[in-house]
This record gives sequence, C-alpha cells and structure tokens, in this order.
Amino acid sequence: MPKNAPESPSLVGAEYEVEIGPVAHGGHCIARTDEGRVLFVRHALPGERVVARVTEGDETSRFLRADAVTVLDASKDRIPAPCPYAGPGRCGGCDWQHAKPGAQRRLKGEVVAEQLHRLAGLTPEEAGWDGTVVPAEGDKLPAGEVPRWRTRVQYAVDASGRAGLRRHRSHEVEPIDHCTIAAEGVSELGVEKREWPGMASVEAIAATGSQDRQVILTPRPGARLPLVELDKPVSVLRVEEKDGGVHRVHGRPFVRERADDRTYRVGNGGFWQVHPKAADTLVRAVMQGLLPRKGDTALDLYCGVGLFAGALADRVGDKGAVLGIESGKRAVEDARHNLQGFDRVRIEQGKVDQVLPRTGITEVDLIVLDPPRAGAGKQVVHHLAALGARRIAYVACDPAALARDLAYFRESGYKPRTLRAFDLFPMTHHVECVAILEPATKGS
Repeated sequence: MPKNAPESPSLVGAEYEVEIGPVAHGGHCIARTDEGRVLFVRHALPGERVVARVTEGDETSRFLRADAVTVLDASKDRIPAPCPYAGPGRCGGCDWQHAKPGAQRRLKGEVVAEQLHRLAGLTPEEAGWDGTVVPAEGDKLPAGEVPRWRTRVQYAVDASGRAGLRRHRSHEVEPIDHCTIAAEGVSELGVEKREWPGMASVEAIAATGSQDRQVILTPRPGARLPLVELDKPVSVLRVEEKDGGVHRVHGRPFVRERADDRTYRVGNGGFWQVHPKAADTLVRAVMQGLLPRKGDTALDLYCGVGLFAGALADRVGDKGAVLGIESGKRAVEDARHNLQGFDRVRIEQGKVDQVLPRTGITEVDLIVLDPPRAGAGKQVVHHLAALGARRIAYVACDPAALARDLAYFRESGYKPRTLRAFDLFPMTHHVECVAILEPATKGS
C-alpha cells in the first residue's frame, strides 16, 4: 500500500447472519456472507446458523475473523460450555468448550484428513489411518465433566497483578478464579488466588511422575520478584530480562517426570508433554510402529530430554546405538543426565539440519523425529530419507506441518505405513499424530 493511501474501512463489529460450513485448522469453522466474504468463525459448529460478529479484518482482507455471538439454529453436538470463562471475547485457551467431546474428536479428525489431502495428496486410507482421533486413557468422562489434563499453565498477569489467561489473538488478560482443564496439581497451587505485582506471567508446572511443583516468574522490566507463598510446596524460577534465560530462585531447578518406566529430569521449564498420559501414549505408539530389534542403530531428532532415545536404548540392547540431537542447551544437559546409564546413547547439541551432516552417519535402521510446530522441512526430510532407515516415526503436534513433510518424504521415496491421531489436548483444536513411514518400494 502506498505511504499516504487511506486505510480501508474496518469491518470489526459488523454482524452477518451466516450458515456455518466445515471446520478449518485453527479452532474455527468457515462461513460465507451473502456477498461472498469468507469468515473464520469461532464458537460455532458445522451446520449451525449464527450471527457472526467480525473481530478482525477490513474491506480489503482476504478473509475476516469472527465470533458466533448468537446461535439461531444449534447443532446437536452443541453443549453449554463447562467453563465460565469460555465464549466470544473471553479466554482464548480453549476452542471447543461448546462441543461434545466426541464431536471435538470428529472435528479434529476432519482437520487432519483435510490437511493430508490438501498438502500431501493423501487419503486416510493411503496414510494408513482409520480416520479416528483417540482420547487419552481416562479422558472419557460423563457429560459436563472436563478432563483436567493441563499439567503446565502459563498465566498472564494484568496491570493490577491478577493472574488470568489471554483472550484469543490478544494481549488482553481474562482474569480467572480457576481453569477447568488445569491438572489438579496446578490448581492446588492457588496461583489465581493471590496477586503478582510487577509480573508479566506466572507459569505453573505440576509434574506427573513426582510431587514436584514449580512456578516460573517473568517480571516486567525493572520489577522485583514478590515473595512466593502458595498453597503447596513449590520451587521458584525466574526468567531473566537480559538474556531470557531461566534461573533458579529457590528449590530444585527441575521437575521429575515419569514415562516408559523411567524417570526424566526436566530443567528450567523445559519441554515435556503437557497431558499426563501423553508421554507414555506416544512412546507406546512409536515403539509399536518401529518394532526396534536388538543391535539396531537409531536416531532421535529434536530429542528434548531424551524420552524416545531412552525408549530406543532399552530396546536395541547393548549392541545397538542411539544418537539424539537437540538444540536446547539445558535439554541436552538433562538428556545426558537422564540417559547416563546407557553407554550406547550419545546426545549432540545443535540444530538437526546442521549437526546431522557433521556426524558422518550414512545409514541407520530407525529414526524418530518430534520436530517443533513448524515441522522438519524439506532439507532435513531429504537427508533423513537418504539414510535408508527401515522405518521412520514422525511425531507431530501440527497436522499441516506433518502433511507438508509427508509430501517431502514421498518425493524422497518414503510412504506412510500407519498414522494414528490422539486427542492429547481436549477442548483445544490441537491434535497429536504419529506417522510410521517405510520405503515406498517395500511391500505392506
């Protein structure tokens, strides 16, 4: 747009009566106005007729974002939101509080199928997927009850020092008294009950594998830390303003998590699966898909604190070997500590695309990769395919990134053998997938 061009008139606040179409990736559904404008509508369900109020966009926008503020014709899958803070303009932490649990999983399945088709050219059958999204163990609850699965909650703090959660696509804070999806170990800390003057955020962590509890404080510029007195014993860490590093204030700088009959140290708020059943669910799916053999050589890429490397090391035996690669310095320290009992495991620090070529490895038997939300990308995928692995397990938290990378794998001669999808983030649009790949020339 030229420098002095007039801004297009905003459409924020405009209302349209629309028929809601299919679900889209991101926690919303697609609708079109009578004039043909595309709306991404939250708080709606496919097939409903609603009044949608625009929250973002102007006359020139390719699409508009909107909230369903009045439901004129409700879906049979709609329920009253169990959370009092859910709804248009309120907390942005959940996407599907207004949908029955079974409907949430169907919607997620439709998103996975659409991404596979659009970005990888795969049908569910071609991906080896039965089309279902499986709930985690213990998450099937009576109507109106919500799984309390979130073992890590990052509270934003408003100007008055009150903790809450961010509104959707906003820096505004929705003050809350409790989070319905927070794990019991998080809720019992009582973060929402006290004030946090001078803090920008408070992250609460309740380990699944131990009684370890931790809060990580991010102060506003120049603010001093408050005296932390919560309802349960807790370690306190702070995020430094200068370097963004996480430093211990008092207590342990790590929490102890448990998965696959092994204890893992996770330091300084490092990555661990948020759902208490997620780590075991994913290890089981990956190992069932790979079927490691004694003496196998294996890679664990984006290995974090060593979850899959530990599972592989147990199964490949003394004559096998596992190399893990992870970019985070503290995660590498934790992985080396967690797996120090295995001579056959080596952990390297750095980005996968830089470290892997330097290793000189030209062939492996098995590969696990659990990349960040953006995916692995073409360069890494092509390098992995050249190593000739018998099987590759791809763990993905974003179906779009997974589908893009599956297309790259196909270019390099690998096809999905099986794909499984797990609802490890109930009430949100997120879904976890595990794809098992094998050389396309191999018979099924």
